[in-house]
Amino acid sequence: MSEPTCHVAVVYYSATGTIFTLADAVRAGAADAGAEVRLRRVEEIAPVQAIARNGAWVEHLAGTGHIPVATHDDLLWADAIVFGTPARFGNVASQLKQFLDTLSGLWMRDLLADKVYSGFTSTASAHGGQESTLLALYNSVYHFGGVIVPPGYKGHHDDSGGNPYGASHVTGDDGSIAIDDTASTAARSQGHRVATMAAALKHGLAAA
Repeated sequence: MSEPTCHVAVVYYSATGTIFTLADAVRAGAADAGAEVRLRRVEEIAPVQAIARNGAWVEHLAGTGHIPVATHDDLLWADAIVFGTPARFGNVASQLKQFLDTLSGLWMRDLLADKVYSGFTSTASAHGGQESTLLALYNSVYHFGGVIVPPGYKGHHDDSGGNPYGASHVTGDDGSIAIDDTASTAARSQGHRVATMAAALKHGLAAA
């Protein structure tokens, strides 16, 4: 078995499963590019009472309990980190933001610098803040000294359904619109591109 080209950590928050499904597609795309991938969820910090009022939330939380919770070691291990978050008023979900806010020690020692970063998201409506959420997410990466690798429009397979900031999906107000082929393909392509660029950066820096 050949050595992995690089290490990719896919770190996400998902309440009812949309971001989890996109995260798994990103994972698959990175693996297709030869990367070793860790799929990691961040801890749920929402009140139990709020979760209990939403059956889909309860079901998803129970069904993904086997996925390891993200740690600092996962980020240190990774050459590339892809963050996934649903939009919350055009911003990063508090669960993922809480994890990001624990990274000051790694940032202070420059341990998050010179890695590849990317992100993906979902919203209830078509103009619900996908771009602003990803731009807000990338603000942290600027401080890390990371290298942002967005999907852009590379390939121009379906510009009308693409989001150059990161793979995304519209779920509908009631969350009933499942991930379609367009979103799944976009997420998989993003994972592949991230792994490809991370491998190039990793081996280029090693040679230098």
